[in-house]
Amino acid sequence: MNYDEYIEKLRKYSSDEVVARLVSHFDKWKSDNTNAVELADSIERFFGNSWITSEETHSHLYRLWSSFKTQAILGIGGMTMNERLYWFGLSERFENASEPEQKVIYAKLCANT
Repeated sequence: MNYDEYIEKLRKYSSDEVVARLVSHFDKWKSDNTNAVELADSIERFFGNSWITSEETHSHLYRLWSSFKTQAILGIGGMTMNERLYWFGLSERFENASEPEQKVIYAKLCANT
């Protein structure tokens, strides 16, 4: 499950207002200036400091997040750039980016050259 698939699962699983804010946070990450490690920190804080109405929903979405985090973020150091682009749904943005913008995406995916 890549980044975009995770966001879609969030959207479909619950219409809870807190889940909607979580989805918004994920959507904004693709265009902000934080990297994947900072994303992980912010999502962990979000889950720890937000109250999703249903404990079942919270547990399910956190399990999905933990799986994504383990595969994509904790494993990012061993990935090629193409794998990073896939996992984080940034392939199209990277392909259409200018060289300076590509450097921003390298930094976002912890692949500074």
